[in-house]
Amino acid sequence: MNYNNDEDSLDELNRLLERLHQAGYDQQFSHLQIVYVSPGAQHVDKIETQRIEANPLPPASPPTPLQKARGKDNSEEANGLPNELATEAAMELWQKAQEAGYVDEHYQPKLSRTKAALLANAMAERLGIRNKWKVFGTLWKRQKMYRDYYDALNLQQSIEFQDCLKKLFD
Repeated sequence: MNYNNDEDSLDELNRLLERLHQAGYDQQFSHLQIVYVSPGAQHVDKIETQRIEANPLPPASPPTPLQKARGKDNSEEANGLPNELATEAAMELWQKAQEAGYVDEHYQPKLSRTKAALLANAMAERLGIRNKWKVFGTLWKRQKMYRDYYDALNLQQSIEFQDCLKKLFD
């Protein structure tokens, strides 16, 4: 982008940093590198990296799991949970799955692909999610989860795991 003066460019930089902060990117990246070349510059020998950190104020009271999942605007949360998986009912299932050691604190599976597909199916059934493979595939960055699910149905250990899920979620 080209700006007429340094003040315009710094204003735009501040707006960009604020938008990144609001979108939750302040906790996902260890540093941000921005290169500013002043007008008339002819040669850059070395670019230094400067780390910019903002220390947000702590919340007045600890947020509930649902508040943490949804973020400030109650839309998709900062850590990537889709709205279908950030409801109160979903948060209860997430908590049970975390306590059982099936998912981590970022709602990512700690299971094999086949067991994760069975977990996704069980949660989707209880939450009434119709496009479960798209929702969970996006959240877990996995493609073709339906294949993992059908592979799981052919495994003996899957029956035992499905029984564990029924006991956990019911």
